[in-house]
Amino acid sequence: MADLSEFTEKISDSEQRQRLEGLFAWIKENFPQLETVIKWNQPMFTDHGTFIIGFSVSKKHMSIAPETVTLAAFKKDIEKAGYEHTDNIFKITWTQEIDFSLLKKIIDYNIQEKIDYTKFWRE
Repeated sequence: MADLSEFTEKISDSEQRQRLEGLFAWIKENFPQLETVIKWNQPMFTDHGTFIIGFSVSKKHMSIAPETVTLAAFKKDIEKAGYEHTDNIFKITWTQEIDFSLLKKIIDYNIQEKIDYTKFWRE
């Protein structure tokens, strides 16, 4: 399991760092079966070796990558939450609330959809 503190220590803004640490703690508490990995300098959570969700940060927001299939499935919910998105990620600005119920649905969806999946990414 990767040490997320190596990632979060690089975030210079203490409020942003604490917010991300809280988000990661929430994931670990609610999804203890997920393994944490750092790939391409981004923290990701996997289940039985397959990608479930990944994160990156910028000055103005955090980006959440659940894979395009999942993002498309939750596009309306993401928009309803007020988050910007592309086909690959959605963004939560540092001033927006994190919709944990939406995040839980997204993670649950990926876990269930990929329960028998053996590759890291969907094809």
